[in-house]
Amino acid sequence: MERRWWTLVAVLASTFMLLLDITIVVVALPDIQQELNTSFSDLQWVVDAYALTLAALLLTSGSLADRYGRRLLFLIGLGTFTAGSALCAAAQTPLMLIGSRALQGVGGAILFSTSLALLAMNFHGRERGIAFGAWGAVAGVSTALGPILGGLITSGVSWRGIFWVNLPVGVAAIAITLRKVGESRAPHAHRPDLAGFATLTSGLVALVYGLIRASADGWGDAGVIICLVLAAVLLVAFAVAETRVAHPMFDLSLLRIPTFLGGSVAAFAMNGSLYAMLLYLTVYLQNDLGYSALGAGLRMVVLSATAMVVSAAAGRLSTVVPVRWLIGPGLALVGAGLLLMAGLDAGSDWTHLIPGLVVAGAGSGLVNPPLASTAVGVVHPFRSGMASGVNTTFRQVGIAVGTAVYGSIFTARLAHGLDDRLAGVPALAGQANQIADAVHGGGAGQVIGAAPAAARPVLTDAIHASFAGALNELLITAGILAILGGTLALVLIRGKDFAAVPQQAPRTGAGPTGATPTGATPPGTPPAQAPTGDQTPPAPAQPPAEGKEPLPQDG
Repeated sequence: MERRWWTLVAVLASTFMLLLDITIVVVALPDIQQELNTSFSDLQWVVDAYALTLAALLLTSGSLADRYGRRLLFLIGLGTFTAGSALCAAAQTPLMLIGSRALQGVGGAILFSTSLALLAMNFHGRERGIAFGAWGAVAGVSTALGPILGGLITSGVSWRGIFWVNLPVGVAAIAITLRKVGESRAPHAHRPDLAGFATLTSGLVALVYGLIRASADGWGDAGVIICLVLAAVLLVAFAVAETRVAHPMFDLSLLRIPTFLGGSVAAFAMNGSLYAMLLYLTVYLQNDLGYSALGAGLRMVVLSATAMVVSAAAGRLSTVVPVRWLIGPGLALVGAGLLLMAGLDAGSDWTHLIPGLVVAGAGSGLVNPPLASTAVGVVHPFRSGMASGVNTTFRQVGIAVGTAVYGSIFTARLAHGLDDRLAGVPALAGQANQIADAVHGGGAGQVIGAAPAAARPVLTDAIHASFAGALNELLITAGILAILGGTLALVLIRGKDFAAVPQQAPRTGAGPTGATPTGATPPGTPPAQAPTGDQTPPAPAQPPAEGKEPLPQDG
Protein backbone atom coordinates (compact mmCIF):
# COMPACT_ATOMS: atom_id res chain seq x y z
CA MET A 1 0.00 0.00 0.00
CA GLU A 2 1.32 3.46 -0.89
CA ARG A 3 2.52 5.80 1.84
CA ARG A 4 -0.31 8.27 1.41
CA TRP A 5 -2.89 5.58 2.13
CA TRP A 6 -1.01 4.64 5.28
CA THR A 7 -1.21 8.34 6.21
CA LEU A 8 -4.98 8.11 5.79
CA VAL A 9 -5.10 5.04 8.04
CA ALA A 10 -3.12 6.82 10.77
CA VAL A 11 -5.29 9.94 10.56
CA LEU A 12 -8.52 7.93 10.62
CA ALA A 13 -7.35 5.91 13.63
CA SER A 14 -6.50 9.07 15.56
CA THR A 15 -9.76 10.74 14.51
CA PHE A 16 -11.79 7.76 15.68
CA MET A 17 -10.00 7.71 19.04
CA LEU A 18 -10.22 11.47 19.52
CA LEU A 19 -13.87 12.01 18.62
CA LEU A 20 -15.06 8.84 20.33
CA ASP A 21 -13.65 10.19 23.60
CA ILE A 22 -15.80 13.32 23.37
CA THR A 23 -19.07 11.41 23.73
CA ILE A 24 -17.97 8.11 25.29
CA VAL A 25 -16.95 9.80 28.56
CA VAL A 26 -20.33 11.40 29.27
CA VAL A 27 -22.25 8.22 30.12
CA ALA A 28 -19.41 7.05 32.39
CA LEU A 29 -19.41 10.16 34.58
CA PRO A 30 -21.89 8.91 37.24
CA ASP A 31 -19.85 5.70 37.64
CA ILE A 32 -16.67 7.76 37.93
CA GLN A 33 -18.42 9.86 40.55
CA GLN A 34 -19.33 6.77 42.59
CA GLU A 35 -15.95 5.04 42.46
CA LEU A 36 -13.70 8.06 42.98
CA ASN A 37 -16.11 9.78 45.37
CA THR A 38 -15.96 12.97 43.32
CA SER A 39 -17.89 16.14 43.99
CA PHE A 40 -20.25 17.58 41.40
CA SER A 41 -17.65 20.27 40.66
CA ASP A 42 -15.11 17.54 39.93
CA LEU A 43 -17.47 16.07 37.32
CA GLN A 44 -17.70 19.47 35.66
CA TRP A 45 -13.91 19.65 35.57
CA VAL A 46 -13.64 16.19 33.98
CA VAL A 47 -15.53 17.67 31.01
CA ASP A 48 -14.03 21.16 31.11
CA ALA A 49 -10.37 20.20 31.59
CA TYR A 50 -10.46 18.55 28.16
CA ALA A 51 -12.44 21.33 26.47
CA LEU A 52 -10.32 24.14 27.93
CA THR A 53 -6.93 22.73 26.97
CA LEU A 54 -8.18 21.91 23.48
CA ALA A 55 -9.58 25.43 23.03
CA ALA A 56 -6.47 27.14 24.39
CA LEU A 57 -3.88 25.11 22.42
CA LEU A 58 -5.57 24.57 19.07
CA LEU A 59 -4.35 27.66 17.23
CA THR A 60 -0.89 27.57 18.78
CA SER A 61 -0.36 23.90 17.96
CA GLY A 62 -1.22 24.61 14.33
CA SER A 63 1.55 27.18 14.05
CA LEU A 64 3.99 24.84 15.80
CA ALA A 65 3.16 22.11 13.28
CA ASP A 66 3.86 24.44 10.37
CA ARG A 67 7.17 25.51 11.90
CA TYR A 68 8.56 22.22 13.20
CA GLY A 69 6.80 19.64 11.06
CA ARG A 70 3.28 18.27 10.85
CA ARG A 71 4.36 14.64 11.18
CA LEU A 72 6.42 15.47 14.27
CA LEU A 73 3.55 17.33 15.94
CA PHE A 74 1.10 14.60 14.92
CA LEU A 75 3.32 12.05 16.67
CA ILE A 76 3.55 14.26 19.75
CA GLY A 77 -0.23 14.61 19.74
CA LEU A 78 -0.73 10.86 19.44
CA GLY A 79 1.74 10.15 22.23
CA THR A 80 0.26 12.79 24.51
CA PHE A 81 -3.33 11.70 23.94
CA THR A 82 -2.47 8.02 24.43
CA ALA A 83 -0.49 8.74 27.59
CA GLY A 84 -3.31 10.90 28.91
CA SER A 85 -5.77 8.06 28.25
CA ALA A 86 -3.59 5.60 30.18
CA LEU A 87 -3.36 8.01 33.11
CA CYS A 88 -7.14 8.55 33.05
CA ALA A 89 -7.68 4.79 33.19
CA ALA A 90 -5.28 4.47 36.13
CA ALA A 91 -6.59 7.52 38.04
CA GLN A 92 -7.09 6.97 41.76
CA THR A 93 -8.21 10.47 42.71
CA PRO A 94 -10.42 13.13 41.09
CA LEU A 95 -7.42 15.46 40.76
CA MET A 96 -5.43 12.83 38.87
CA LEU A 97 -8.33 12.20 36.51
CA ILE A 98 -8.86 15.90 35.85
CA GLY A 99 -5.15 16.43 35.18
CA SER A 100 -5.08 13.42 32.86
CA ARG A 101 -8.12 14.74 30.98
CA ALA A 102 -6.26 18.03 30.52
CA LEU A 103 -3.34 16.05 29.08
CA GLN A 104 -5.75 14.38 26.68
CA GLY A 105 -6.90 17.85 25.65
CA VAL A 106 -3.33 18.87 24.85
CA GLY A 107 -2.96 15.85 22.60
CA GLY A 108 -6.39 16.44 21.11
CA ALA A 109 -5.56 20.02 20.17
CA ILE A 110 -2.42 18.90 18.36
CA LEU A 111 -4.26 16.12 16.53
CA PHE A 112 -7.08 18.45 15.46
CA SER A 113 -4.61 20.97 14.09
CA THR A 114 -2.55 18.46 12.07
CA SER A 115 -4.82 15.63 10.92
CA LEU A 116 -6.52 17.29 7.96
CA ALA A 117 -3.35 19.15 7.00
CA LEU A 118 -1.60 15.77 6.63
CA LEU A 119 -4.39 14.55 4.37
CA ALA A 120 -4.33 17.69 2.27
CA MET A 121 -0.56 17.43 1.81
CA ASN A 122 -0.75 13.81 0.67
CA PHE A 123 -3.91 13.72 -1.45
CA HIS A 124 -4.89 15.72 -4.51
CA GLY A 125 -7.72 15.81 -6.98
CA ARG A 126 -10.27 13.01 -6.74
CA GLU A 127 -8.24 11.16 -4.12
CA ARG A 128 -8.45 14.14 -1.79
CA GLY A 129 -12.24 13.94 -1.95
CA ILE A 130 -12.05 10.23 -1.09
CA ALA A 131 -9.72 10.91 1.85
CA PHE A 132 -11.85 13.72 3.26
CA GLY A 133 -14.99 11.64 2.73
CA ALA A 134 -13.47 8.78 4.70
CA TRP A 135 -12.48 11.23 7.44
CA GLY A 136 -16.02 12.56 7.61
CA ALA A 137 -17.51 9.06 7.77
CA VAL A 138 -15.20 7.98 10.59
CA ALA A 139 -15.86 11.21 12.48
CA GLY A 140 -19.60 10.67 12.23
CA VAL A 141 -19.52 7.02 13.23
CA SER A 142 -17.20 7.61 16.18
CA THR A 143 -19.27 10.38 17.73
CA ALA A 144 -22.53 8.50 17.16
CA LEU A 145 -21.15 5.30 18.68
CA GLY A 146 -19.80 7.08 21.75
CA PRO A 147 -22.86 6.78 24.03
CA ILE A 148 -23.47 3.12 23.09
CA LEU A 149 -19.85 2.01 23.45
CA GLY A 150 -19.47 4.06 26.61
CA GLY A 151 -22.50 2.37 28.10
CA LEU A 152 -21.41 -1.11 27.02
CA ILE A 153 -17.86 -0.75 28.34
CA THR A 154 -18.85 1.01 31.55
CA SER A 155 -21.63 -1.45 32.38
CA GLY A 156 -19.79 -4.56 31.16
CA VAL A 157 -16.26 -3.81 32.34
CA SER A 158 -15.65 -0.52 34.14
CA TRP A 159 -15.49 3.18 33.40
CA ARG A 160 -11.73 2.73 33.16
CA GLY A 161 -12.25 0.64 30.04
CA ILE A 162 -13.38 3.68 28.03
CA PHE A 163 -9.84 5.02 28.37
CA TRP A 164 -7.98 1.70 28.03
CA VAL A 165 -9.48 1.18 24.55
CA ASN A 166 -7.49 4.18 23.31
CA LEU A 167 -4.15 2.53 24.02
CA PRO A 168 -4.01 -0.10 21.23
CA VAL A 169 -5.43 2.42 18.74
CA GLY A 170 -2.90 5.07 19.75
CA VAL A 171 0.06 2.67 19.71
CA ALA A 172 -0.91 1.36 16.27
CA ALA A 173 -1.30 4.90 14.90
CA ILE A 174 2.12 5.87 16.29
CA ALA A 175 3.76 2.81 14.68
CA ILE A 176 2.18 3.56 11.30
CA THR A 177 3.16 7.23 11.48
CA LEU A 178 6.78 6.43 12.35
CA ARG A 179 7.13 3.99 9.45
CA LYS A 180 4.88 5.33 6.71
CA VAL A 181 4.00 9.03 7.11
CA GLY A 182 6.19 11.67 5.48
CA GLU A 183 7.16 15.01 7.00
CA SER A 184 6.01 18.42 5.75
CA ARG A 185 6.53 22.00 6.90
CA ALA A 186 5.38 25.42 5.82
CA PRO A 187 8.14 27.27 3.93
CA HIS A 188 7.59 30.58 5.73
CA ALA A 189 6.08 29.66 9.09
CA HIS A 190 5.94 32.33 11.78
CA ARG A 191 6.76 32.07 15.44
CA PRO A 192 3.90 31.07 17.73
CA ASP A 193 1.96 33.90 19.35
CA LEU A 194 3.06 33.23 22.93
CA ALA A 195 1.50 36.38 24.37
CA GLY A 196 -1.86 35.48 22.90
CA PHE A 197 -1.58 31.88 24.06
CA ALA A 198 -0.67 32.86 27.64
CA THR A 199 -3.41 35.45 28.09
CA LEU A 200 -6.14 33.38 26.41
CA THR A 201 -5.32 30.25 28.40
CA SER A 202 -5.08 32.06 31.73
CA GLY A 203 -8.27 34.02 31.06
CA LEU A 204 -10.31 30.94 30.14
CA VAL A 205 -9.07 28.96 33.14
CA ALA A 206 -9.86 31.83 35.52
CA LEU A 207 -13.33 32.23 33.99
CA VAL A 208 -14.28 28.56 34.17
CA TYR A 209 -12.73 28.10 37.62
CA GLY A 210 -14.75 31.05 38.92
CA LEU A 211 -17.98 29.74 37.38
CA ILE A 212 -17.51 26.24 38.78
CA ARG A 213 -16.48 27.53 42.20
CA ALA A 214 -19.66 29.63 42.26
CA SER A 215 -21.71 26.42 42.19
CA ALA A 216 -20.19 25.40 45.55
CA ASP A 217 -19.49 28.73 47.27
CA GLY A 218 -22.05 31.10 45.76
CA TRP A 219 -21.69 34.14 43.53
CA GLY A 220 -20.86 36.43 46.42
CA ASP A 221 -17.77 34.46 47.45
CA ALA A 222 -14.60 36.57 47.37
CA GLY A 223 -12.67 33.87 45.49
CA VAL A 224 -15.37 33.70 42.81
CA ILE A 225 -15.36 37.46 42.35
CA ILE A 226 -11.56 37.58 42.14
CA CYS A 227 -11.50 34.81 39.51
CA LEU A 228 -14.14 36.47 37.35
CA VAL A 229 -12.47 39.89 37.55
CA LEU A 230 -9.10 38.31 36.74
CA ALA A 231 -10.67 36.50 33.79
CA ALA A 232 -12.05 39.76 32.44
CA VAL A 233 -8.66 41.47 32.77
CA LEU A 234 -6.80 38.60 31.09
CA LEU A 235 -9.26 38.31 28.19
CA VAL A 236 -9.01 42.06 27.59
CA ALA A 237 -5.22 41.66 27.70
CA PHE A 238 -5.57 38.90 25.08
CA ALA A 239 -7.53 41.22 22.80
CA VAL A 240 -4.90 43.96 23.25
CA ALA A 241 -2.03 41.52 22.64
CA GLU A 242 -3.59 40.32 19.40
CA THR A 243 -3.61 43.88 18.05
CA ARG A 244 0.06 44.43 18.93
CA VAL A 245 1.81 41.32 17.58
CA ALA A 246 2.85 41.00 13.95
CA HIS A 247 1.31 37.57 13.45
CA PRO A 248 -1.55 37.02 15.94
CA MET A 249 -3.01 33.56 16.40
CA PHE A 250 -6.46 35.19 16.24
CA ASP A 251 -6.78 38.20 13.98
CA LEU A 252 -9.63 40.04 15.70
CA SER A 253 -10.43 41.92 12.48
CA LEU A 254 -12.12 38.71 11.32
CA LEU A 255 -14.95 39.53 13.73
CA ARG A 256 -15.73 42.60 11.61
CA ILE A 257 -16.96 40.24 8.89
CA PRO A 258 -20.64 39.71 9.84
CA THR A 259 -20.77 36.15 8.51
CA PHE A 260 -17.62 35.13 10.38
CA LEU A 261 -19.01 36.66 13.56
CA GLY A 262 -22.33 34.89 12.98
CA GLY A 263 -20.57 31.56 12.49
CA SER A 264 -18.58 32.07 15.68
CA VAL A 265 -21.72 32.92 17.65
CA ALA A 266 -23.42 29.84 16.21
CA ALA A 267 -20.45 27.63 17.14
CA PHE A 268 -20.53 28.89 20.74
CA ALA A 269 -24.31 28.58 21.00
CA MET A 270 -24.39 25.08 19.47
CA ASN A 271 -21.92 23.57 21.92
CA GLY A 272 -22.84 25.83 24.82
CA SER A 273 -26.46 24.70 24.65
CA LEU A 274 -27.05 21.10 23.54
CA TYR A 275 -23.59 19.58 24.00
CA ALA A 276 -22.98 21.23 27.37
CA MET A 277 -26.36 19.83 28.49
CA LEU A 278 -25.33 16.23 27.77
CA LEU A 279 -23.62 15.96 31.18
CA TYR A 280 -26.79 16.97 33.02
CA LEU A 281 -29.12 14.82 30.90
CA THR A 282 -26.88 11.82 31.60
CA VAL A 283 -26.75 12.56 35.33
CA TYR A 284 -30.55 12.81 35.31
CA LEU A 285 -30.96 9.47 33.53
CA GLN A 286 -28.55 7.67 35.83
CA ASN A 287 -28.60 9.40 39.20
CA ASP A 288 -32.28 10.34 39.32
CA LEU A 289 -34.07 7.83 37.10
CA GLY A 290 -31.72 5.02 38.07
CA TYR A 291 -30.65 3.73 34.64
CA SER A 292 -27.31 2.04 34.16
CA ALA A 293 -24.60 3.53 31.96
CA LEU A 294 -25.72 1.26 29.12
CA GLY A 295 -29.36 2.18 29.65
CA ALA A 296 -28.51 5.88 29.55
CA GLY A 297 -26.31 5.44 26.47
CA LEU A 298 -29.02 3.62 24.56
CA ARG A 299 -31.53 6.35 25.34
CA MET A 300 -29.16 9.08 24.18
CA VAL A 301 -28.96 7.31 20.80
CA VAL A 302 -32.29 8.98 20.02
CA LEU A 303 -30.37 12.25 19.77
CA SER A 304 -27.34 11.03 17.79
CA ALA A 305 -29.34 8.84 15.39
CA THR A 306 -31.64 11.73 14.47
CA ALA A 307 -28.63 13.98 13.98
CA MET A 308 -27.01 11.44 11.63
CA VAL A 309 -30.11 11.16 9.43
CA VAL A 310 -30.72 14.91 9.20
CA SER A 311 -27.03 15.63 8.72
CA ALA A 312 -27.00 13.52 5.58
CA ALA A 313 -29.86 15.57 4.14
CA ALA A 314 -28.24 18.84 5.27
CA GLY A 315 -25.05 17.95 3.43
CA ARG A 316 -27.01 17.79 0.18
CA LEU A 317 -29.15 20.84 0.98
CA SER A 318 -26.08 22.99 1.63
CA THR A 319 -25.30 22.97 -2.11
CA VAL A 320 -28.62 24.61 -2.99
CA VAL A 321 -29.84 26.37 0.17
CA PRO A 322 -28.01 29.41 1.65
CA VAL A 323 -26.27 28.31 4.82
CA ARG A 324 -28.00 30.95 6.95
CA TRP A 325 -31.22 29.00 6.36
CA LEU A 326 -29.59 25.87 7.72
CA ILE A 327 -27.62 27.29 10.66
CA GLY A 328 -30.19 29.80 11.94
CA PRO A 329 -33.29 27.55 11.82
CA GLY A 330 -31.15 24.58 12.91
CA LEU A 331 -30.18 26.34 16.13
CA ALA A 332 -33.80 27.39 16.60
CA LEU A 333 -34.75 23.70 16.39
CA VAL A 334 -32.07 22.86 18.95
CA GLY A 335 -33.56 25.48 21.26
CA ALA A 336 -37.09 24.22 20.63
CA GLY A 337 -35.97 20.67 21.40
CA LEU A 338 -34.40 21.73 24.69
CA LEU A 339 -37.54 23.62 25.65
CA LEU A 340 -39.64 20.56 24.75
CA MET A 341 -37.61 18.51 27.21
CA ALA A 342 -38.51 20.94 30.01
CA GLY A 343 -41.66 20.37 32.04
CA LEU A 344 -40.26 17.42 33.99
CA ASP A 345 -41.76 16.57 37.38
CA ALA A 346 -41.33 13.98 40.12
CA GLY A 347 -43.22 11.33 38.13
CA SER A 348 -41.58 11.88 34.74
CA ASP A 349 -39.88 9.03 32.91
CA TRP A 350 -37.23 9.28 30.19
CA THR A 351 -39.93 9.04 27.50
CA HIS A 352 -40.77 12.67 28.31
CA LEU A 353 -37.43 13.58 26.73
CA ILE A 354 -37.97 11.76 23.42
CA PRO A 355 -39.73 14.55 21.41
CA GLY A 356 -37.13 17.09 22.53
CA LEU A 357 -34.21 14.76 21.76
CA VAL A 358 -35.57 14.17 18.25
CA VAL A 359 -36.10 17.88 17.55
CA ALA A 360 -32.75 18.92 19.04
CA GLY A 361 -30.98 16.14 17.14
CA ALA A 362 -32.57 17.32 13.90
CA GLY A 363 -31.42 20.86 14.63
CA SER A 364 -27.82 19.82 15.32
CA GLY A 365 -27.87 17.79 12.11
CA LEU A 366 -28.77 20.94 10.17
CA VAL A 367 -26.16 23.13 11.88
CA ASN A 368 -23.02 21.02 11.96
CA PRO A 369 -22.31 20.26 8.27
CA PRO A 370 -22.16 23.89 7.03
CA LEU A 371 -20.78 25.54 10.17
CA ALA A 372 -17.03 25.03 9.67
CA SER A 373 -17.39 25.79 5.96
CA THR A 374 -19.02 29.10 6.84
CA ALA A 375 -16.00 30.05 8.95
CA VAL A 376 -13.49 29.56 6.12
CA GLY A 377 -15.78 30.60 3.26
CA VAL A 378 -15.60 34.31 4.05
CA VAL A 379 -11.83 34.72 4.45
CA HIS A 380 -8.94 34.61 2.01
CA PRO A 381 -7.75 31.01 1.48
CA PHE A 382 -4.44 31.91 3.16
CA ARG A 383 -6.37 32.61 6.38
CA SER A 384 -8.54 29.51 6.29
CA GLY A 385 -6.45 27.74 8.93
CA MET A 386 -6.99 30.49 11.46
CA ALA A 387 -10.69 30.79 10.58
CA SER A 388 -11.34 27.09 11.01
CA GLY A 389 -9.33 26.95 14.23
CA VAL A 390 -11.19 29.93 15.69
CA ASN A 391 -14.52 28.23 14.92
CA THR A 392 -13.38 25.10 16.76
CA THR A 393 -12.11 27.22 19.65
CA PHE A 394 -15.49 28.92 20.01
CA ARG A 395 -17.10 25.48 20.15
CA GLN A 396 -14.85 24.27 22.94
CA VAL A 397 -15.24 27.49 24.91
CA GLY A 398 -19.00 27.03 24.55
CA ILE A 399 -18.84 23.57 26.12
CA ALA A 400 -16.53 24.72 28.92
CA VAL A 401 -18.49 27.83 29.86
CA GLY A 402 -21.89 26.17 29.39
CA THR A 403 -20.97 23.21 31.60
CA ALA A 404 -19.71 25.56 34.33
CA VAL A 405 -22.67 27.96 34.22
CA TYR A 406 -25.26 25.19 34.18
CA GLY A 407 -23.56 23.57 37.16
CA SER A 408 -23.94 26.74 39.21
CA ILE A 409 -27.60 27.09 38.25
CA PHE A 410 -28.30 23.41 38.90
CA THR A 411 -26.71 23.44 42.35
CA ALA A 412 -28.60 26.52 43.51
CA ARG A 413 -31.93 25.38 42.09
CA LEU A 414 -31.66 21.87 43.56
CA ALA A 415 -30.88 23.14 47.06
CA HIS A 416 -33.66 25.73 46.86
CA GLY A 417 -36.20 23.12 45.71
CA LEU A 418 -35.28 20.73 48.50
CA ASP A 419 -35.43 23.48 51.09
CA ASP A 420 -38.96 24.43 50.02
CA ARG A 421 -40.25 20.86 49.91
CA LEU A 422 -38.70 19.71 53.20
CA ALA A 423 -39.46 22.80 55.27
CA GLY A 424 -42.62 21.20 56.64
CA VAL A 425 -40.96 17.89 57.54
CA PRO A 426 -39.57 18.23 61.12
CA ALA A 427 -37.19 15.26 60.77
CA LEU A 428 -35.60 16.78 57.65
CA ALA A 429 -35.99 20.54 58.05
CA GLY A 430 -32.73 22.44 57.67
CA GLN A 431 -30.96 19.55 55.93
CA ALA A 432 -31.59 20.66 52.36
CA ASN A 433 -27.97 21.60 51.65
CA GLN A 434 -26.58 18.33 52.97
CA ILE A 435 -29.17 16.34 51.02
CA ALA A 436 -28.41 18.35 47.87
CA ASP A 437 -24.71 17.57 48.28
CA ALA A 438 -25.52 13.87 48.56
CA VAL A 439 -27.73 14.00 45.47
CA HIS A 440 -24.92 15.75 43.57
CA GLY A 441 -22.65 12.90 44.54
CA GLY A 442 -25.05 10.22 43.31
CA GLY A 443 -25.94 9.24 46.86
CA ALA A 444 -29.69 9.90 46.82
CA GLY A 445 -30.45 6.26 47.57
CA GLN A 446 -28.25 6.26 50.66
CA VAL A 447 -29.83 9.48 51.94
CA ILE A 448 -33.31 8.04 51.52
CA GLY A 449 -32.29 4.81 53.25
CA ALA A 450 -30.86 6.72 56.20
CA ALA A 451 -33.95 8.90 56.70
CA PRO A 452 -36.67 8.01 59.25
CA ALA A 453 -39.11 5.53 57.73
CA ALA A 454 -42.05 7.92 57.97
CA ALA A 455 -40.16 10.64 56.08
CA ARG A 456 -38.87 8.48 53.23
CA PRO A 457 -41.82 8.85 50.84
CA VAL A 458 -41.78 12.63 51.23
CA LEU A 459 -38.00 12.75 50.83
CA THR A 460 -38.09 10.54 47.73
CA ASP A 461 -40.71 12.76 46.09
CA ALA A 462 -38.80 15.91 47.11
CA ILE A 463 -35.56 14.65 45.55
CA HIS A 464 -37.22 13.64 42.28
CA ALA A 465 -39.20 16.87 42.07
CA SER A 466 -36.23 19.10 42.95
CA PHE A 467 -33.94 17.30 40.50
CA ALA A 468 -36.54 17.68 37.76
CA GLY A 469 -37.08 21.35 38.63
CA ALA A 470 -33.34 22.06 38.49
CA LEU A 471 -33.00 20.29 35.15
CA ASN A 472 -36.01 22.22 33.79
CA GLU A 473 -34.24 25.48 34.56
CA LEU A 474 -31.11 24.32 32.72
CA LEU A 475 -33.13 23.18 29.71
CA ILE A 476 -34.90 26.53 29.49
CA THR A 477 -31.62 28.45 29.83
CA ALA A 478 -29.89 26.32 27.18
CA GLY A 479 -32.92 26.54 24.90
CA ILE A 480 -32.92 30.34 25.07
CA LEU A 481 -29.18 30.41 24.32
CA ALA A 482 -29.66 28.22 21.23
CA ILE A 483 -32.58 30.30 19.93
CA LEU A 484 -30.69 33.54 20.53
CA GLY A 485 -27.63 32.12 18.74
CA GLY A 486 -29.80 31.00 15.82
CA THR A 487 -31.41 34.42 15.55
CA LEU A 488 -28.06 36.20 15.51
CA ALA A 489 -26.70 33.71 12.95
CA LEU A 490 -29.69 34.28 10.69
CA VAL A 491 -29.20 38.05 10.87
CA LEU A 492 -25.39 38.10 10.58
CA ILE A 493 -24.64 35.41 7.97
CA ARG A 494 -24.82 37.03 4.53
CA GLY A 495 -24.31 35.68 1.04
CA LYS A 496 -22.36 38.74 -0.11
CA ASP A 497 -19.58 38.00 2.41
CA PHE A 498 -18.87 34.75 0.55
CA ALA A 499 -18.77 36.58 -2.77
CA ALA A 500 -16.14 38.99 -1.42
CA VAL A 501 -13.37 36.36 -1.27
CA PRO A 502 -11.70 34.28 -4.03
CA GLN A 503 -13.95 31.36 -4.99
CA GLN A 504 -11.42 28.57 -4.74
CA ALA A 505 -10.56 25.83 -2.30
CA PRO A 506 -8.46 27.14 0.59
CA ARG A 507 -4.76 26.45 0.37
CA THR A 508 -3.62 23.89 2.90
CA GLY A 509 -0.62 24.81 4.92
CA ALA A 510 0.51 27.95 6.62
CA GLY A 511 -1.25 31.25 6.23
CA PRO A 512 0.04 34.51 7.57
CA THR A 513 -0.49 33.21 11.10
CA GLY A 514 1.23 29.90 10.57
CA ALA A 515 -1.98 28.04 11.42
CA THR A 516 -3.01 24.96 9.51
CA PRO A 517 -6.65 24.46 8.67
CA THR A 518 -8.21 22.11 11.11
CA GLY A 519 -11.68 21.92 9.69
CA ALA A 520 -12.35 19.60 12.60
CA THR A 521 -15.16 20.95 14.67
CA PRO A 522 -16.12 18.61 17.48
CA PRO A 523 -18.19 16.66 17.86
CA GLY A 524 -17.39 15.80 14.26
CA THR A 525 -18.02 18.22 11.45
CA PRO A 526 -16.65 17.86 7.93
CA PRO A 527 -13.56 19.44 6.43
CA ALA A 528 -14.22 22.95 5.30
CA GLN A 529 -14.37 24.08 1.70
CA ALA A 530 -14.83 27.43 0.08
CA PRO A 531 -18.33 28.23 -1.14
CA THR A 532 -19.45 28.05 -4.72
CA GLY A 533 -22.53 28.86 -6.74
CA ASP A 534 -25.07 30.88 -4.79
CA GLN A 535 -22.74 31.38 -1.85
CA THR A 536 -23.73 28.19 -0.06
CA PRO A 537 -20.59 26.35 1.00
CA PRO A 538 -20.80 22.63 0.27
CA ALA A 539 -20.23 20.15 3.06
CA PRO A 540 -20.21 16.37 3.07
CA ALA A 541 -23.10 14.59 4.69
CA GLN A 542 -21.71 14.19 8.17
CA PRO A 543 -23.25 13.95 11.63
CA PRO A 544 -22.05 15.62 14.79
CA ALA A 545 -21.17 13.59 17.22
CA GLU A 546 -24.58 12.44 19.09
CA GLY A 547 -42.14 3.96 34.64
CA LYS A 548 -39.65 5.65 37.01
CA GLU A 549 -36.93 3.30 38.18
CA PRO A 550 -36.06 3.31 41.87
CA LEU A 551 -33.14 5.07 43.44
CA PRO A 552 -30.25 4.27 43.59
CA GLN A 553 -28.88 3.29 40.17
CA ASP A 554 -29.60 -0.13 38.79
CA GLY A 555 -25.95 -0.71 38.07
